[in-house]
Amino acid sequence: MSELHFPWIEISILVPLLGTVWIQLLGDRENILRHAIAICSLTLVLTIGELIDFVSIGSFEAHDHWLLLDWLFHRDVFVVDELSAFQLPLVALIFLVTVMSTLRTKAPRFSLKLTLISECLMLATFSCRSSWMLIALLIASTVPPYLELRKRKRCTRIYVLHMAISAALLPVGYGWLSAVDQTSSAILIPGALLTVAALIRSGIFPFHLWMTDLFEKATFGTAILFSTPLVGAYAVMRLVLPIAPSWALQSIAVLSLVTAVYAGSMALIQREARRMFCFLFLSQSALVLAGLELVTPIGLTGALCLWLSVGLSLTGFGITLRCIEARISRVALADYHGLYRQMPMLAGFFLLTGLAAIGFPATVGFVGMELLIEGAVDVYPFVGTMVVIAAALCGITVLSAYFRIFTGHPTRTVVPMHARPAERIAVLMLTLLILGGGLVPQPGVASRYHAAKELTRLRQSYPGNADGNVAAEKGAGTNGTGLVSRRR
Repeated sequence: MSELHFPWIEISILVPLLGTVWIQLLGDRENILRHAIAICSLTLVLTIGELIDFVSIGSFEAHDHWLLLDWLFHRDVFVVDELSAFQLPLVALIFLVTVMSTLRTKAPRFSLKLTLISECLMLATFSCRSSWMLIALLIASTVPPYLELRKRKRCTRIYVLHMAISAALLPVGYGWLSAVDQTSSAILIPGALLTVAALIRSGIFPFHLWMTDLFEKATFGTAILFSTPLVGAYAVMRLVLPIAPSWALQSIAVLSLVTAVYAGSMALIQREARRMFCFLFLSQSALVLAGLELVTPIGLTGALCLWLSVGLSLTGFGITLRCIEARISRVALADYHGLYRQMPMLAGFFLLTGLAAIGFPATVGFVGMELLIEGAVDVYPFVGTMVVIAAALCGITVLSAYFRIFTGHPTRTVVPMHARPAERIAVLMLTLLILGGGLVPQPGVASRYHAAKELTRLRQSYPGNADGNVAAEKGAGTNGTGLVSRRR
């Protein structure tokens, strides 16, 4: 396996963890938020350096040059490959802009220590190669939101029930999978357990109730950080995609499409901004999952591109709503608030990120949505129609929310409504990425297409899928080593 020139992976994981200790030592100082921003910024720089180093190597996968944690883990536990290389900077960016958009007055409610712990767990999850370690990280990442709900004295019953079921099914399913013959039909039962666990974590209908409950009861920042990296989709790619038969993937795709249309319809009728955002996110993330189950190079490329665009655009959309909430409390969509004159920058960013999420031309989501529809129509014609319907519903939702929040008779307020410098920097970074990815999409699309071909090749080479997938074979031929080797 190739080696990076610097231990980017392990250091990027350790920095947030050490930052948590530093924040704890600082106590309740006024400048604690600045320290958290500095820690998240350093983590983002490390993940970008990791991406540049990985791309310069030209390999399918690589591990650190010096293994700092070799005494604790196997040398191939934390590995960067073509699937995770772009996800790691995305995760670091999501955490950075969320922390930057946090008002100093809201910092006591939004736990910075739990946020840094969550970032450490997220980066470790997207860097993890060992399936058992991945399962442990998936379970551990559910703890910080639970601790916040307990701290806020909110009911945790729905969240705990769903996460406990998912946490139980993951080790049982993978342990069962390791004990059966990979080429026999006995693999279907553990495969089904892993699939249900991943669907629960992804919030796919009818396992989506915990998602709406989390957005309702947790802080908006925590809900954004827990959902927008799409950890459930990553679990599907690592644990389910290589072993699931074609009919099982089709079933997941159908459930995802139903979720996309259902959530888009629900988002359209919401009267509270948080719930609207939750259903909008569920709709778009379900489209990503539906594309991942097509197992064709074009469909997978569209889904992987859409994965990045959904993470960028809906994070920006969410932090815009969060900034508005920090100034006027929870936003009701039953009235017209007329906030454009007081916050024109946030109004423009709200519209840009919302349209980017549905694949508006010249934005980062356009190419991904087009590739997803093209790949879906080639395999299942009705899938393309469902994708278009879901996108149309989400587009109407975004425009309706924009008019409700920013148009109408302006309301005079004593509190300053303009964006702070940190918020402006966060908005500028996301705007450049959203527009830059839409105007110059070729580098990202080429990388995602190569990763998609490797994923289809990996699936065809798995013993339990010897019959292959005819649709995938049309464009998946490639020479070279696999993107993700078989799990231990």
